[in-house]
Amino acid sequence: MANAPRSTAPQPQPLMPHATATWLVGNTALTFAQIAAFCQIHVLEVQAIADETAATKLTPRDPLRAGDLTQAEIDRGQADPAYRLKIIAGPTPVRRTSGPRYTPLAKRQDKPDGIAWIIRNHPEITDGQISRLIGTTKTTIAAIRNREHWNIANITPKDPVTLGLCSQRELDALVAAAAKKAGIVAVDDGRLGSDREAMLAELRAEREAAAQAPVEAPVEHTAETLFKTPGASPAR
Repeated sequence: MANAPRSTAPQPQPLMPHATATWLVGNTALTFAQIAAFCQIHVLEVQAIADETAATKLTPRDPLRAGDLTQAEIDRGQADPAYRLKIIAGPTPVRRTSGPRYTPLAKRQDKPDGIAWIIRNHPEITDGQISRLIGTTKTTIAAIRNREHWNIANITPKDPVTLGLCSQRELDALVAAAAKKAGIVAVDDGRLGSDREAMLAELRAEREAAAQAPVEAPVEHTAETLFKTPGASPAR
């Protein structure tokens, strides 16, 4: 009886293949072919990353911290150039149709860093939107925004996409929606950079002023104050 053919299911691709390749190029002695095979991108793209000729400068994504690789797997690849690294297959995420966003336990400690990054770089995004994107409470966001969080001294703003808290598509969609609502041009082609920064700075200043402004008592108008013309003498 002939043996049954073995399964040739493709290996899952890392969440951010180009950012992962950037980290592997800078932190390991793996060959370009090994990195390209693991990240499932062309070897010429790895070459461009190594030569710093890629069109977009990417933030490296650590596959060890993300749980895609182990140091032992990297060491095995560095010892044998013909070896092809294997990704660690994590549990299949359960899609939720309602309720708060679920974040794996290993990534929950990164939430404050992601929140701080959004607050610093996108003040047009409201606390409610951040809460839905990151999966946290408005109380936590307010504490970070006001620098009253219990661990504020150790919070470092980091891109939530790099941290694996959300996808780039989700973040881009949220930024575009918030910018449109705030009247800010979301498209940045390099020529509008300074204008956008100025508008964001103005928005920050308005928020701070609104938070610190005292509540004024309502002014009561009488018939005399409503119909009196400035500079006119009283009727006789």
